[in-house]
Amino acid sequence: MTCAGDVGGDMHAAALKRENTMCGHNFEFIDLFAGAGGLSEGLESAGFHGLFANEIVPNYSETYRLNHPGTVVSTSDIRSLDPRAIRKKMGIEREELDLLAGGPPCQGFSINAPVRSVNDRRNHLFKEFLRFVDAFAPRAVLIENVPGLVSFAHGATLHAILDALAELGYGSDVRILGAAYYGVPQMRWRTIIIGLRGKNLPANAFPEPIRHAPIRPNFTAMFDGRSLLKMPTAETSAPFITVRDAIDDLPPLKNGEQGERIKSYCHEPDCDYQCRARVGSPGVVNHEAPRLSDINLKRLEYIAPGGNWTDIPDELLPNGMQVARKSDHTKRYGRVHPEGLASTILTKCDPHWGAYFHYSQDRSFTVREAARIQSFYDHFVFTGTQAQQFAQVGNAVPPLLAQAVGLSIKTILKKGV
Repeated sequence: MTCAGDVGGDMHAAALKRENTMCGHNFEFIDLFAGAGGLSEGLESAGFHGLFANEIVPNYSETYRLNHPGTVVSTSDIRSLDPRAIRKKMGIEREELDLLAGGPPCQGFSINAPVRSVNDRRNHLFKEFLRFVDAFAPRAVLIENVPGLVSFAHGATLHAILDALAELGYGSDVRILGAAYYGVPQMRWRTIIIGLRGKNLPANAFPEPIRHAPIRPNFTAMFDGRSLLKMPTAETSAPFITVRDAIDDLPPLKNGEQGERIKSYCHEPDCDYQCRARVGSPGVVNHEAPRLSDINLKRLEYIAPGGNWTDIPDELLPNGMQVARKSDHTKRYGRVHPEGLASTILTKCDPHWGAYFHYSQDRSFTVREAARIQSFYDHFVFTGTQAQQFAQVGNAVPPLLAQAVGLSIKTILKKGV
């Protein structure tokens, strides 16, 4: 099939470059709480140009900077930043920026967090995002987060966000999107808030699903008496992208094998997903197999594709799982089925927490396989230790999902040009 330096100086240079390229309307955005850059990747694929990004974690911002050389990247605590000073240094007038996007940290109210508390300081970082909204008055805003945001504090936090946007002059709304409906081969959901300055948000602001997928929500999706899920219609006939579609052309590895830094693909791309992933790539990077323990290798012998911990003899299971109900924890120690969807990619592909065993190779996923399942291009390089790379991938917004949202926002903005 064919297919970091001085931020102030960087902002001045970016402003000059921007001044020289304003002959036509370029859709431009700023990304806050940017992580390694998954949201930005998708928005750029949708036709937006990133001007500025802020990410406090150094190894995340290093990855962002490496993959987005045309964007000014700050690694400061956002609470120390002056958004008005940044706007002036960038040469951006108020109400000129097209989109302010971001994903404030979600650990404090994730449905997977052990404690969900309004006292968790991370939950109040939305206020920092709103400071930037006030300073830039962008044409549109985009906030992404976990589905648990909807039920946190019985919906009070989500109400507060929507009310705050309204006070700043934005008509906004919220939906929960299933990544698999937009071509991402995993069971992942994200809460998306879109706001439009001075206007009510149109009914078609959120992208329509383009694929069917066997995913079911395991969280509260009701808000103010309505479901926030964006579901495929009867006319949506395209099938979901499978795990095999996503990673089958990547070179095989043995448990713990490192190999060359840049590896060759094992065969020509045999689907559109693989063709897309390879665009601009010199080869396969970030593709080294983690080393499984002897006990996990022994467990793996009993698990067929699509199987899980219930296939493992009791004496080989951790003590806690020997007494667990067979109907619980159905993804733990799972070997993914090649024709199915992957588990949600977490910050580490630990077999104890999900189906992260390869379907045909006796090992767990590599960083590149996790990135493919998240829909990153192969030319996107993750920096840092292997553990840091896994964390960057797992915390990212899937670029294909971000692209779908970006295209919808761009359509709305075009109508207002």
